[in-house]
Amino acid sequence: MDKQTDFVLRTIEERDIRFVRLWFTDVLGTLKSVAVAPAELEAAFSEGLGFDGSAIEGFARVHESDMLARPDASTFSVLPWRSEGPGVARMFCDILMPDGTPSYADSRYVLKRTLSRAADLGFSFYTHPEVEFYLFSNSPGDGPPQPIDHYGYFDNSPQRVGADFRRQAITLLEAMGISVEFSHHEGGPGQQEIDLRYADALSTADNLMTFRLVIKEVALEQGLYASFMPKPLNDAPGSGMHTHLSLFEGDRNAFYEAGAPYQLSSIARSFIAGLLTHAPEFTAVTNQWVNSYKRLAAGGEAPAWACWGHNNRSAMVRVPMYKPSKGNSTRVEVRSLDTACNPYLALSVMLAAGLKGIEQGYELPPGAEDDVWALTSAERRALGMRPLPTSLDQAITEMERSELVAETLGEHVFDFFLRNKQAEWDDYRRHVTGWELDRYLPIL
Repeated sequence: MDKQTDFVLRTIEERDIRFVRLWFTDVLGTLKSVAVAPAELEAAFSEGLGFDGSAIEGFARVHESDMLARPDASTFSVLPWRSEGPGVARMFCDILMPDGTPSYADSRYVLKRTLSRAADLGFSFYTHPEVEFYLFSNSPGDGPPQPIDHYGYFDNSPQRVGADFRRQAITLLEAMGISVEFSHHEGGPGQQEIDLRYADALSTADNLMTFRLVIKEVALEQGLYASFMPKPLNDAPGSGMHTHLSLFEGDRNAFYEAGAPYQLSSIARSFIAGLLTHAPEFTAVTNQWVNSYKRLAAGGEAPAWACWGHNNRSAMVRVPMYKPSKGNSTRVEVRSLDTACNPYLALSVMLAAGLKGIEQGYELPPGAEDDVWALTSAERRALGMRPLPTSLDQAITEMERSELVAETLGEHVFDFFLRNKQAEWDDYRRHVTGWELDRYLPIL
C-alpha cells in the first residue's frame, strides 16, 4: 500500500467518514458517482469497483459491459457542504477493463494519454481556466430564465446576492483544495466569473468537474439555479471558459524567450499555429452543444475566426501582456471553448493540436491587432484567418475528417462522440423553435 492510499484510509477512520463517493465522467462530460462504505475501500484501491459500463453514456456495448472504477487516492477530498450527519468524501476514479487495462472509453485516460505524449517530448502542460456561468432566480420549467440581478462587468452592487454566492462557493472550493485566483460579476445580468489558479492539466480537469458540482450545490442551497449553458439569454453575453495554456520543460517555461516578439519562444509560436490550424477540427469537442454556436455567433469577445493577437480579446488565441521579470507567466489564452465542454477531452485536443504544431514546425501567421469582428471577410482571409464552424453540424463535419482528433480521442470515444452529436443535431433541426413560431405564424 502506497503512502497516499494509507493516508486516505487513516483520514477516513480519524474523521469518521461514513460514505466515500467515487466519481468519474462519461464521454459527454457528465459527472457520475457511486457511494461505497469505508470497509470496501481497500479492495476498491487494489481491485477496482465493478459496474455495468453499458449503462453509462458512451462507455460500452451490452456484450462488453463489465468495467472497473479504481479510485485515485491523490484526488481524495472531504465534501465540505455535508456539515450535518456522517462525513462524506470523494475521489476521482480511473476506469479499467476487467483485465486491469485502461478503458478506451475513459475521458480521464484520454487526457492522461495525451499528457504522456507531451512528457515524451519533454513537456509538462499547465492550464488556468476562467469559468463563466449564470445565476437565475427560477429553475428550468418555471418560465423564461430570470437573472438574479441586472448588473454588469465588475459592478460592485448594493444587492449582495451575487457577491454572497461567490464568497460561499469559493470558501467550499478552497476547503477542497481548489485554489481560486479571481471572482467578479461578469457582463451579463446575473452572470458570474470565478477563475481557478494554474495547475497541471489533469488537476484542472478534475477541479472543473468539482467546480460545476459545487456551484450547483451552492445555488440550490441559496434557492437559486446556476447554469453553465453557453448562451441562455438572447440579448446577453454567452458563458465562455477562456483557458490559459503553457508548456514547461522542468522548471522553465518553454513559451518564454527573452527579447523575442511578445517574449514568445519558437515553441510557443508553433504551439499557437497548431491551435489555429486544427481549431475547426476540434471545435466540436470544445463547443459540443447546439447552443454553443449561439455564443460563438454573438460577436464581441466570443471568437468566430481562428486567429491570434497580442492582448486582443476578439481573437481566438490571445497572448496576454508580458510581465517584466516574470518569464514563467508567459502563456496563451484560448477564448473559444465554453463552460459546458468535457474538460478532459477539451484539454486533450488543444494540447494535441499545439504539440502537432511544435513537431511539424508550423509557421505562425500574422497576428490580428484590430477588432476581428470589425474586419471584412476579405481582410480576415488576407491575415490567414480561417472561420470556426458556425453550427454543430459544421463542427461535426470538420471533426469527422480529422486524423488529429481521431488519434487523440481514440477510436471508441471518437466514434461515439460523433454519433451522439449527429443525433443531437438531427433532433435540433427537426424541432420547431419559438423564434420560428413568433416570426412566421402571424404572416404565413
